[in-house]
Amino acid sequence: MLVVTPGDRAGIGAEVAAAGIAAEPDAGPYVVVGSAEAFAPWAARAGLVVQAVSRVAGVPGKVAVFDPGDEGEPVEIRALRHGVAACLEGRAHALVTGPLHKARMARRGFPHPGHTEFLGELCGVDRPVMAFVGGRVRVALCTVHVPLRRVVEVLTTDLVVHTVRAVVGVHPGPVRIAVCGPNPHAGDEGLLGDEDARVVAPAVAALRAEGVDARGPVSAEAAFRAAVRGEVDWVVAAYHDQGLAPLKALEWASVEPGAANRSVNWTLGLPILRMGVDHGTADDLAGKGLADAGGMRAAIRLARATGRERTV
Repeated sequence: MLVVTPGDRAGIGAEVAAAGIAAEPDAGPYVVVGSAEAFAPWAARAGLVVQAVSRVAGVPGKVAVFDPGDEGEPVEIRALRHGVAACLEGRAHALVTGPLHKARMARRGFPHPGHTEFLGELCGVDRPVMAFVGGRVRVALCTVHVPLRRVVEVLTTDLVVHTVRAVVGVHPGPVRIAVCGPNPHAGDEGLLGDEDARVVAPAVAALRAEGVDARGPVSAEAAFRAAVRGEVDWVVAAYHDQGLAPLKALEWASVEPGAANRSVNWTLGLPILRMGVDHGTADDLAGKGLADAGGMRAAIRLARATGRERTV
C-alpha cells in the first residue's frame, strides 16, 4: 500500500495526486491522506472511485482517502504524521508526497524548512539526506538549504562521509559514487580554494578504506558527465544548486508533458521509504486543471520499484 500526501491544499497537490494515481493504476492500493475537500473534485475529474476511511490501514478498494483534519496544526502536517506512522508500523510500504509551500507553512507555524527535516524528526533521524533521481542521474546533497556563502563553513569531512554512507545504504549491491568538490575544478590543486583537498579528499579516503567505491574530489562537470555516460551510479554534490541545476536541466531537455520521467525527491537515511515530487505548489496553476502530473507519476513508480528491490 502506498500513502500519498498531496501537500499544500492551496496549490496543485490534490490535482497532481489524483491524476498521478489515475495514470498509474497498477501501483496501488493507495491511501490519500490530506484534505478530502481539496482532493474530491480532482479525484472525480480523474475518474477515481474513492472511499473514505477513518485511519491509514487496509484499503477497501483501489483508492481511499483519510482526512486527519486540522485540529492543532495544518492538515498538510497532520497528514505527514499519519503517513510516516503508517510506514513505521508496517501498514504502508512507502510514502509519496506532494509539494509544500515553505513560506506559507512557516506563516502557519511550521518550524521546518521542508519535508526532509520534518520527516527526519518524525523518524528519529538527526541527519536525513536529500537526494534526487532523474533518469540515469542520481544526486545526493551534502548541504541543502544553506546560503552559498556559508556552504564551506557547513561542509565537513564527517558530513561528506555521512552523505555517501546514506547513498550506500539504499543499494542492495555495489555502487559507484562521484564526490564533487565545492570549488571550480575541484580547487585546481589549491589555486581556487583548499576545501576540496582539506575536507572532501579525507572523506573519500576514509570511505575507500571502508570498501566504498567513492571517487573524488572531482569537478561537478566531470561528475555529471560520468553519470550521463553510466560510469558512476550517484553524484554527491557539495551544495544544492551544484547538484540540482544539472539534474533538472538534463530532465527538462528530454521530458514530455505528463510523462513519468520527471526527477523525484528521495529522502535517504530514513527507516521508511519516502519519495516526493521535485516541484513546488505552482499557485499560478492551482484550480485550472493545467498541472503536469508527471512528477507524481514518477514518484509513485520509483516508490514501487524501490520497494520491490528491498524485498528481493
